[in-house]
Amino acid sequence: MLPEPPPVRTSIACRPEIARLPPYNAGLGTEAVKSRYGVASVVKLGSNENPYGPPPSVGAALAGLMERVALYPEADLKLRHMLAAELDEPEGRIVLGNGSEQIIRMIPEAYVSPGDRVVTVVPSFGLHILDAEAMGGVVETVPVTEDCEFDLPAMIAAVSKPIRMLIFANPSNPVGCMMGETDLRALIEACPENCLIVVDEAYREYAEIDAGYPEARAILRAQNRPWIVLRTFSKAYGLAGLRIGYAVTSSEEIARTLGLVRDPFNTNIAAQLAAIGALQGLEHVRDTVAQTACEREVMRERLEGFGLHVAPSLGNFLFFRTAIPSGELAERLLCHGVIVKPWKEAGYTDWTRVSIGLPAENARFLAVLSNVLESAATRETLEA
Repeated sequence: MLPEPPPVRTSIACRPEIARLPPYNAGLGTEAVKSRYGVASVVKLGSNENPYGPPPSVGAALAGLMERVALYPEADLKLRHMLAAELDEPEGRIVLGNGSEQIIRMIPEAYVSPGDRVVTVVPSFGLHILDAEAMGGVVETVPVTEDCEFDLPAMIAAVSKPIRMLIFANPSNPVGCMMGETDLRALIEACPENCLIVVDEAYREYAEIDAGYPEARAILRAQNRPWIVLRTFSKAYGLAGLRIGYAVTSSEEIARTLGLVRDPFNTNIAAQLAAIGALQGLEHVRDTVAQTACEREVMRERLEGFGLHVAPSLGNFLFFRTAIPSGELAERLLCHGVIVKPWKEAGYTDWTRVSIGLPAENARFLAVLSNVLESAATRETLEA
């Protein structure tokens, strides 16, 4: 029998910036929900994945993968070459990451020092805030308007003061609202010349079917401030499980700087091959985006029919407010095998984000939600 290990007499404190960070809310997976709630099947509408999956060309691209998994991945030159051709950008300005999330972390690691001021919007994708705060940045948040649109005057006021970095998603996550060309130009022009402007376009493929969605790279290229545009293969391309995204930067200098904090071999060979295959299946991507947009509008009408406030969205999700706190609502839905994303940011805890799934998945969500809302209304009536 092994002896008892000695007690731990001392501990070591982490950096205060880290100690103050809340954990990122990644949500529950399908197997965890089945086990915890005893349900036979689960509808996963909490992570904004593409329910139609990747293009068939991804499967072909992954053929022969087993012959390569024992080796470190080679340089990502082929994928960057394809992206450069697709985007009409120099290869030296493109940086790959283990999902765009890794690049979101790399940016403040490279550019944000303790005390640097960073501006973003709320509600937000949490890592826009957390990763900057982890480096000691002071993050100022600008809330969306009551109509759930970007508050341009407030954003311009925020960036008009000394600032190290502006970062926000267009279209917004979790709200879904879009900043058009005129407003984007005005916001950029309001930034100091040494402000790093980061536009996260994770949901671009869903938004660009709207004629008003701006070409951020063209607007940014026309001015002299440093900039980074983020993209991902996780959403419309259906590769969330393989974790691969990329950044387009305003200069090779920025790309080289990000390379200094990038992990060696940070994009694995399966992810690289799958992304190459996905770029060869753009018709599938466009088709699934169109189907998702149609389902999104059906969902919006149904949610509004329940009397709920639904934010405008050009993503593959909807953000809606209920009288029930979002945590309680999500728990009730989980009991029926439906996963959504309860929002936990202060001021938005009665808002919930739901991804757009397959038609049958959306119908199941709406049926369960209708029952939950009806039960809550009945309970309020009895308690009144």
